[in-house]
Amino acid sequence: MGNKKKIQRSWMLYDFGNSAFATTIMAAVLPVYYSSVAASGLEEGLATSYWGYSQSISVLIVAVLAPILGAISDFSAAKKKFLQFFAFMGIIASILLFFVGEGDYILASVLFIVGSIGFSGANVFYDGFLPEVATKDEIDRVSSGGFAYGYIGGGILLAINVLMILNPGWFGLPDTEMSTRVAFVTVGIWWLIFSIPLIKNIKEEKKVEVKRDRSYVAIGFSRVGNTFKEMKQYKQLLIFLLAFWLYNDGISTIIRMATVYGSEIGIAQNDLIVALLITQFVGIPFTFFFGWLASVITAKKALNITLFVYLGIVIIGYFMTSALHFYILAIVVGMVQGGAQSLSRSIFGRMVPANKHAEFFGFYGISSKFAAVIGPFMFAFVGQVTGSSRLGIVSLIVFFIAGIIILRFVDVEKGMQDAERLTNPKGVVEVKPK
Repeated sequence: MGNKKKIQRSWMLYDFGNSAFATTIMAAVLPVYYSSVAASGLEEGLATSYWGYSQSISVLIVAVLAPILGAISDFSAAKKKFLQFFAFMGIIASILLFFVGEGDYILASVLFIVGSIGFSGANVFYDGFLPEVATKDEIDRVSSGGFAYGYIGGGILLAINVLMILNPGWFGLPDTEMSTRVAFVTVGIWWLIFSIPLIKNIKEEKKVEVKRDRSYVAIGFSRVGNTFKEMKQYKQLLIFLLAFWLYNDGISTIIRMATVYGSEIGIAQNDLIVALLITQFVGIPFTFFFGWLASVITAKKALNITLFVYLGIVIIGYFMTSALHFYILAIVVGMVQGGAQSLSRSIFGRMVPANKHAEFFGFYGISSKFAAVIGPFMFAFVGQVTGSSRLGIVSLIVFFIAGIIILRFVDVEKGMQDAERLTNPKGVVEVKPK
């Protein structure tokens, strides 16, 4: 049992490490650095739009890769190797952000896109390990634990980076710009250190080596085609994916665009970064709270609560004018962000057939990533066309309302029964053609 706990802890520690990319680079420090330094020659609204387009390009590339990666990892029993490859890609891109100076917004965008591919690509394989490290009874707890570890790890490093950016002298650094660049390097180092337990302790499930007559890419593409066909048998899973696709687009756009939006409407850099630090630490107890709430009122009802709160967040975001408003929103986002994401992952995990973890989690990756292209693009486009990012943020209401409506039609119990029935049809002996 002790070994099992150690493996689950090693799995969660990876989230502790890689969440530094999500907090420091995706959400808090790089967006502000991008609009104030890297894109300093551009008009402010245009910097916001360019950041939105960079987000869309990065998630589009990841979306195309995700299902292929999931299918390949199921076929080759190489989830761990792929996880390492993509993690190192993200780690190196994070460290190279050190070299982005004034006016280097193209370099900043390229490194951000490469880092995002590494971060999200590794997460496909990381999520694929969840049903292997946790039983059906443990999956909600372990999934929530991963997110909570992520909040703690991402929050601790962000706190150190905030101190470094506000007081460069304490760290022997000349100014804010240099301390911000050093912050990017710390992300890569932090991510690397906390990946070690997972790489060391988690073993790939033993699989019979299959002779292959085609390249992994060809197999990957054909497996993706099959996954599309097979998914039709899992009706509840498909309905859930559609809902997830929509509401998660709204959530990820808020995460990705909040600081650039706040910066544009005149909120000071330090207030923006400190507010996001608060989001991290509010997120820790509330992620556990929603894990507990799911066991009391069901995961689906708990998820619904988080989505209605997000509707309120978007509406308040439209009227936001001061740093105080941004602080209030940061606290409310912290209350629901981890809950929404961990509950989505565990609901999906329950309805996945036992022999198709990485393939279906790859599909989970694509459904969230393809959807996540639309939100930042819509935000950027509406902002660029109307000249007001306020209208960009209000356009996100559509994603939450549609997600809430579709989620009503999901029957999780039936989805779990379908997965069980189709994985192990009683009395049916599969005869493979010679």
